[in-house]
Order: sequence, then C-alpha cells, then structure tokens
Amino acid sequence: MNTNAVCWFEIYVNDMVRAKSFYEAVLKQELTRLDNPDEVKDFPQPEMWAFPMKQEPGASGAICKMEGVEAGGNSTLAYFDSEDCSVELARVEPAGGKVVVPKMSIGEHGFIAIAQDTEGNNIGFHSMK
Repeated sequence: MNTNAVCWFEIYVNDMVRAKSFYEAVLKQELTRLDNPDEVKDFPQPEMWAFPMKQEPGASGAICKMEGVEAGGNSTLAYFDSEDCSVELARVEPAGGKVVVPKMSIGEHGFIAIAQDTEGNNIGFHSMK
C-alpha cells in the first residue's frame, strides 16, 4: 500500500443546517455541496456537504482501545488538522457543541482535543503546538 489507509470519512447528522453551521463556525471553512453522479440510481441519495479537500489520497489512522470509551455506535473518531487545536476548541461551545477533552499533550506527537458536535458526534482536533 503506497497511500494512507483511510481515504474518506462521513460524519452522520440529523439536522444538516445545524451541523453545517457548527462545522463551518468551528473550522472556519466553507463546506461544499457534494451530489452523487446522476448515473448512481441504486443507492440512497444522501445530502452531503464536503469539507475542503485536495485530490490526494488518504489520512492515516489507528484502532484504539481507551478506558471509558466503548465500541459500537459512535466509536470512530475523526481528527481535524489544526495549527493550534485550542483555537478550534474555543469555537465549539459558541457554535453549540461541547468540549469533551480539553487540549492535552500527546508527547512528541503534539496535542489533541476532543469535542462533541451539535448532533452528538465526537470529533477530535490535532496540532503540533
């Protein structure tokens, strides 16, 4: 394999307007409508709004076991890249979300923070400072 293992993620939401507003406010990035091609007829047509992306494959990831976090349901955590994850974390509560884990060091790998979006999904932020 010459690319990272993960090539795409989807965060499922119930209220698209609320969720889109949350992510645009926290990440300070505009999401773009992403429609299925017309020739795809045998698959449900979800409403999708994409995060900004380059036409490059993938992001790395890992399986994780952590005390207090059970598998199943919402057990996949996407981390958004950041210059300083405390910046995005400070936008979470004003945008209607909750801080789950404040910014913390992960040693030589930088810093992480975990939040909950307006739909109850946990998301992470990662930065080197």
